[in-house]
Amino acid sequence: MKSSVKPGLSGSTLKWIAITTMMIDHTAAALIRPLRMKLPDTMYDLKFFLNEIYPHMRNIGRIAFPVFCFLLVEGFIHTKNAARYAWRLFLFALISELPFDFALRATLYSPRHQNVYFTLLIGLLVMMGIDYFENKPVDCPWKNCVCFIFQSLIAIAGLFLAKNLYTDYGFKGVFLIEVLFFCRHSRLQQTILGAITISWEATGPLAFIPVWFYNGERGRQHKYFFYWFYPVHLVILGFLRLWITS
Repeated sequence: MKSSVKPGLSGSTLKWIAITTMMIDHTAAALIRPLRMKLPDTMYDLKFFLNEIYPHMRNIGRIAFPVFCFLLVEGFIHTKNAARYAWRLFLFALISELPFDFALRATLYSPRHQNVYFTLLIGLLVMMGIDYFENKPVDCPWKNCVCFIFQSLIAIAGLFLAKNLYTDYGFKGVFLIEVLFFCRHSRLQQTILGAITISWEATGPLAFIPVWFYNGERGRQHKYFFYWFYPVHLVILGFLRLWITS
């Protein structure tokens, strides 16, 4: 009897890849960076080791965000209720803000940098707006032109909003989501143009290797685990950072 599971990577597997690489990145930022600065010069070997592994851990972490962006686009395409999806992202953006600043900024509030849920939320709102005008009936001979203008304005507004709210990855992150959404009908285009769009991060394009092997299946779902993982692991890292720097 043949297996009904398609070859390749499921959405659940991609999520595990994303949160694992994100965890490595955040561990380096929250723990390795302050620890290497706190250690005395007499502990030369340990400081040398930490200095060596730090950039590699951060580079591994660059894989996470493009995968999350791809999954966001897939989630929007297949969701039955985009508004509920947006409210869920907004809720976890609020929940995650203090843990984000606590772990990565060593403060309870940093107005100059907002967590990645806000970036994903803006990207989702942009997709909702573009999709609305893509399917909205306009009774005029310039329908395509009018819709294109509104879609372009929405896309630009998303970039502007991310830049001025100082969200993680900023307007570049929202632009990546827009590129992946516009190329949603071709995995090849998503892979190539997505890799080019994130190429300002040296290892970011590597994220599109697992994306290319996505099989279109959701896989085993742990929906709220993945949502809660972000703020919870940041809280843990924040307290560990407080402990090693005290």
